[in-house]
Amino acid sequence: MYLIFLGPPGAGKGTQAEAVARRLNLAHIAPGDLFRQAVEQGTELGLKAKSYLEKGVLVPDGITIKMVLERLEAPDCEAGVIFDGFPRNLEQAKALEQALAKESKVIDKVIYIKVSQEELVRRLSGRWLCRHCQAVYNIIDSAPKIWGKCDKCGGELYQRPDDAPETVKKRLEVYAAETAPLIDYYARSGKLLEVDGEASVEEVTRRIVAALGKGEYVAR
Repeated sequence: MYLIFLGPPGAGKGTQAEAVARRLNLAHIAPGDLFRQAVEQGTELGLKAKSYLEKGVLVPDGITIKMVLERLEAPDCEAGVIFDGFPRNLEQAKALEQALAKESKVIDKVIYIKVSQEELVRRLSGRWLCRHCQAVYNIIDSAPKIWGKCDKCGGELYQRPDDAPETVKKRLEVYAAETAPLIDYYARSGKLLEVDGEASVEEVTRRIVAALGKGEYVAR
C-alpha cells in the first residue's frame, strides 16, 4: 500500500503519518527527515540541500525527488510507504508516479487532513520546537514538563519566526495556493480521502484508518 498524507501546516499530518505507518506496518518517508539525515551524514545530496536549508528556503524539486526515490529503494519500503509532506506540487506528484510505475506500483490513496484556518492559527502560534532534536510542543495541548526544555533531550525550545501569529495566516494562504492543484489532481483521480482533523490525535488516527477500510484503530 502506498499512501500520501496531505494537510496544511499545523494539521498534524506528520504525527498521523507516523501513527498510521506503525498501525499498518508501512515505511514512513518525510523529506524533512531525509534532509536532516543526509546533512548529518554529509552525503552529496545532503550537502546540496544544506545550502538551501540554511537560507530557510525550499529545497529544489530535483534534489527532493532524487532523495525520496533513493529512500524508496530501501528494503523496508517493499511492503508499502506513507509519504508525509511529499509530493508538495504536481511536478513531484508526477515524478513519484513515474518511479512507482516502473515497479508496477501506484499510489493507492491520498489522505487530506482538513482543519479550519482558525484552528490552524491557534495551533501554529502556540508551537515550539527543540533546537537539538526538533521535537514539537504546543503550549495549548502538549506543553513540555519544564518550560523551555525538551522532554526528550533537554534541548532549548524556540519558536520559529513563521509560527508567530502575524505570519501564520500568510503561510496558510501560500500553502493553499500551492497545494490546491495537487488536491484537485488527486480528487479527479478518485484517490482523495478527506478526514476531519479537528479532534484528539487518537481520534483522527481512528478516522484515517477507518477511511482506509482497515477497521477500528488499536493503539500499539
